[in-house]
Amino acid sequence: MDILDFDRLRAAPVSTDPFAHVLLPRFVRPEALPEVVAALPEMRGRGSFPIGALRLGAAAQGLVAGLEGDIFRQIIAEKFNLELDGAPLMTTLRGNSGEKDGQIHTDSVAKRVTILLYLNPGTEWTRQEGCLRLLRNGQDLENYAVEVPPTDGALLVFPNGPATFHGHKTFVGQRYVIQMNYMTTGAKAKAELRRHQLSALVKRLTRAA
Repeated sequence: MDILDFDRLRAAPVSTDPFAHVLLPRFVRPEALPEVVAALPEMRGRGSFPIGALRLGAAAQGLVAGLEGDIFRQIIAEKFNLELDGAPLMTTLRGNSGEKDGQIHTDSVAKRVTILLYLNPGTEWTRQEGCLRLLRNGQDLENYAVEVPPTDGALLVFPNGPATFHGHKTFVGQRYVIQMNYMTTGAKAKAELRRHQLSALVKRLTRAA
């Protein structure tokens, strides 16, 4: 089964308000989404878990392989006029959101591009809490240009920068999101990747999921 709709991604426009981004609902094909969700591990705690530390079912493994593959990388490079050949990858899965999550921030400068793929059933998400907002400044959560419901295989991609502020209202509960980054090759990125790899090993050994 084809899981990701690369043709729709190729056709999706790049929006510029409040910063350059691509937002594509249903990037995960609707007929594939139930199998992907069923193949996700039960997440017992907060925080982002390295993909290598988790036991994914076949459909979830296929989704991650598509995200980490060359086709996706080429499309994103073309969309944003970036050179991403050889850029290191960091991929995590978050399954729960807590009271401290969602605060306004920009991502680490070690992360060149942020990719967020939301895997929650839309029928169970009727409130704004937990819906990511792309913000026009770093102070006001209500001054937003785009609000992203974290549902139904929605994909959000943006190159990082000093003004790529985002956040969401407090939500406590299950909220599945795959977080992937194309990293820089600088010392900070290398240190972050080493921590990521060590975390994956420790969490796998302790059977975190």
